Amino acid sequence: MIPGRKHALRLCVTAALIIGVRPSPAVAQDIRGVEKCTAEAQMERRTGCLQANVEFLHQALAKLERDTRDKINALTRDLAASRADIAALKSTVTKLDSDLGQLRAKADPGSKK
Repeated sequence: MIPGRKHALRLCVTAALIIGVRPSPAVAQDIRGVEKCTAEAQMERRTGCLQANVEFLHQALAKLERDTRDKINALTRDLAASRADIAALKSTVTKLDSDLGQLRAKADPGSKK
């Protein structure tokens, strides 16, 4: 992903989260760590509050990204190990099939006598 595009995507997600957090009369939902900035009367304090919320959400997104990347990496390692196990089992089955064929070939001439 293009670095500038990644930053723009994060800003869009953050903006969507902030818009989704704004209070509505029908449904109230609290997000732990996000402050209610509409109560501030001074514009500087309200701006600071919103910036703190944005920073908090950025940190939360970064943590979720790290956690998800760690889970994906762990699953990728497990998948690689499983594929190696499957390859080893396939080679074992092939060897056993070969050995069984040899045993049958040896047994067939003896049974015809």
